Amino acid sequence: MKTLLIIWHSRTGYARQMAQALARGADQVAHELELQAKLRVRLQAAPDTDPADILAADGYLFCAPENLASLTGEMKACLDRCYYPVLDQIAGRPYAAAISAGTDGEGAARQLTRIATGWRLRAVAAPLIERNGAQTPDAILAPKTVPPQALARCEELGGLLAATLLTSET
Repeated sequence: MKTLLIIWHSRTGYARQMAQALARGADQVAHELELQAKLRVRLQAAPDTDPADILAADGYLFCAPENLASLTGEMKACLDRCYYPVLDQIAGRPYAAAISAGTDGEGAARQLTRIATGWRLRAVAAPLIERNGAQTPDAILAPKTVPPQALARCEELGGLLAATLLTSET
């Protein structure tokens, strides 16, 4: 059985909804391929993730908001905590990233890409950045709902990771 680990963090609900859509997409593709018994999708909050969780997974989806042009602190803390204990043990495994942002998201995507490059993970897609347009403090901090077209893109990305894992020889 293959394990897809979706590590997420969210402050306003936007990235949480994106992570749930990633999981739905992975489950849906596994079902369509009639391989649902061969894929375990784990949706796990970043603060609850430790090196053992990362080592036990075959592929990864990282989903977090951008805060001040970088990954949210909780996601970065997770990656900091896990980086060295798994270094040189997960090289070549597939991954993708989904970033929620107000109007940019590129800084967080670059930061996550650098970390994944250090782990020598294999990107299966460019980072997915979903922008919600929030510009004011009240809008940035307000709870958010992800539009259906953005959720569909997340489901597609989750499906891509599932298909990659389920059709790989390793």
